[in-house]
Amino acid sequence: MLNKYVVYIITNKNKTTLYIGVTNDLQKRLSQHYFDSEHAKKSFAGKYNCYYLVYYENFESVKEAIQREKELKKWRREKKENLINSFNPEWHFLNNEVF
Repeated sequence: MLNKYVVYIITNKNKTTLYIGVTNDLQKRLSQHYFDSEHAKKSFAGKYNCYYLVYYENFESVKEAIQREKELKKWRREKKENLINSFNPEWHFLNNEVF
């Protein structure tokens, strides 16, 4: 990851639930989502087994990243799907690409 902050979208195995987040360490955050899904199930992502990365954007500043995260969270599902499709048309799980 070249930039400091990442807005990301993860999903579950069946691609039925989307979770949007922001982080400065995507690898670590994906590991946390995986752990929570497999063990604690305390977070939204954990309860719905969301830890498969399907989309991400890089940002230089945390302010820009948070602003983008808030924007995406307001979108309807269809618009989020179109964004993912433009970046990752097959909805491949990208977890291994960021490690």
